[in-house]
Amino acid sequence: MPPSLTAENTSGRPRRFVIAGMEGCTNCSVCEVRANGICSALRDDELELLARAAVRMAVPPGHIFIEEGSRATDFFNITGGTVKLFKSLPDGRRQITGFVSVGHFLGLAVSDRYAFGAEAIDQVRLCRFSRPKLESMIEEFPRMERRLLAEAANELVAAQDQMLLLGRKTARERVASFLYGQLEVHYGDAIPADARISFPMTRADIADFLGLTVETVSRTLSGLRRDGLVTLNAGHTIGVALPARLKAIAWGDAG
Repeated sequence: MPPSLTAENTSGRPRRFVIAGMEGCTNCSVCEVRANGICSALRDDELELLARAAVRMAVPPGHIFIEEGSRATDFFNITGGTVKLFKSLPDGRRQITGFVSVGHFLGLAVSDRYAFGAEAIDQVRLCRFSRPKLESMIEEFPRMERRLLAEAANELVAAQDQMLLLGRKTARERVASFLYGQLEVHYGDAIPADARISFPMTRADIADFLGLTVETVSRTLSGLRRDGLVTLNAGHTIGVALPARLKAIAWGDAG
């Protein structure tokens, strides 16, 4: 059973939930997303120890489970759903810095406090690890440390790509970059023609992430549709007729 959660009001901002009662994982070796997370670094016989250290969480849509600036006491491995990461200013303004999903590991921090906030977009499932327990496992299984270093390197690459997107790309290139990035999340390196992707995030979230207005995102998507590159379908689903062409636009090589 998932943990029970108790809501707290935060003056109109997304609600934060207090974890009231959680239980350990059952068997990490049969987890359907094992190959996508840090668990992939361990052998079957080692996963039993990981299962003892992990606690399952279910986070409802629109609720924060990492608060920026709070003590970094836990790590989180996403096993289901989509999460938006953000940073805030004292006056309440927020900048979405990324969207992450199954297999992503959150909570790596250079200090004792989280440098970002994390909010569930849809129903999110997590495995939570306390810092002392995970650090103990890393000491015992060096392969986990190498896997975490790879996670940190991927985060650095993503941050550099985001700097390029916000600093130099046009609105059309930004939207194309976002769409192609979502294709890579869904299909990996084997993106088919006429690929389809479904977005749990709102256009307002996408606009925030891209540093654009909602109107500009909508206008740019309409332009891509007129050019025959995408189809806008019901249920936040977008079809991409020519992924290679979209990639060229994303990287400023539209010709």
